[in-house]
Amino acid sequence: MRIASYNVENLFDRPRVLKRESWNEGRPVLAAYARLTEVLQRDPYTEEDKAAILAALEELRLLRSDESRYVRLRRIRGALLRRQRNGDTIVVARGRSSWIGWVELITEHVDQLAMRHTAMVIRDLGADVLGVIEAESRPLLAMFSAAMLTKVGGVPYETVMLVNGNDPRGIDVGLMCRPQYPIVNIRSHVYDQDAEGVLFSRDCCEYHLRTPSGEPLVVLVNHLKSKGYGSPSDPIGNRRRQRQAVRIAEIYRGLLREGVRYVAVVGDLNDHPTSDSLAPVLIDTTLRDVSEHPGFEPGTRLGTFRGGNLKDKIDYVLLSPDLFARVTGGGIFRKGVHRGPRTRDPWEVYPTLTAPVHEASDHAAIYADLDL
Repeated sequence: MRIASYNVENLFDRPRVLKRESWNEGRPVLAAYARLTEVLQRDPYTEEDKAAILAALEELRLLRSDESRYVRLRRIRGALLRRQRNGDTIVVARGRSSWIGWVELITEHVDQLAMRHTAMVIRDLGADVLGVIEAESRPLLAMFSAAMLTKVGGVPYETVMLVNGNDPRGIDVGLMCRPQYPIVNIRSHVYDQDAEGVLFSRDCCEYHLRTPSGEPLVVLVNHLKSKGYGSPSDPIGNRRRQRQAVRIAEIYRGLLREGVRYVAVVGDLNDHPTSDSLAPVLIDTTLRDVSEHPGFEPGTRLGTFRGGNLKDKIDYVLLSPDLFARVTGGGIFRKGVHRGPRTRDPWEVYPTLTAPVHEASDHAAIYADLDL
């Protein structure tokens, strides 16, 4: 069987700020968005919190309007701000409990050719169990499987599951499976907390599958906190990602204590293999990265994100020892990632992928082949 992880980068709508051609402008927007989202959850708001809210709103160009190029302020009930006639804006909300609303990233429809390339990647990847990262919802993921896979000559997945997570942008993690690997149980970890608060930016959903031999297989699908706009010491990046890794390790050890021999941790962990933030999973557990197997073939590059450099190895298939012992091979499938005019170690892409806007995703898929 083949188990894989693929960040599809949203199937139908993507945040405008994440477009590759907007990245230099979008990076500080995402940083301000992350700071603002964090502060808005506090209750009550201190004077320092209110100052931070106004500073982030100014950077997002929301001080005098509820909408800017990249973000939108949604207000359902109560008030966060008062925009005065003299041009000043003040925070009037006392805290999270005194108003209902949020800040959201403005999205645009995905290019039709990009959507087709995503379907082609999933078709050609041929995974029996596919962890999907950054899908909008279960209905849309199921619709994509049924309509787009059929359109490119693929076979739709019989089982498509996604549990809504904690990300207000609607970028969640899900699982698609063939009939030989039915889902028999699901455990969500959206409410898991440590001393610092809620842990998972999306979820660390446990999918309990049954293999043809009857042996249970548990797949933990993850999308850890991004480092795309943080600094190495960024407390909302590296620190939270490390906390998430600690909890994944705890869940994994708990499954082993329950007697589960086959466990896979898959997904976009948003850091490279030697990072401190991932050490609780990669170093302090018995999980093995499929890319360490002698039969693993990464192709011309070692990474999974954009240019595919080693520091861009952020997508993983991690396996428990008993599962790793069943590995027969694996690799990185990057035909849906635009490479541009690269002449050094280029990779094969689809002939119709001629511009960044048409790429399936800026992530390559990673997979493991196992004899189960």
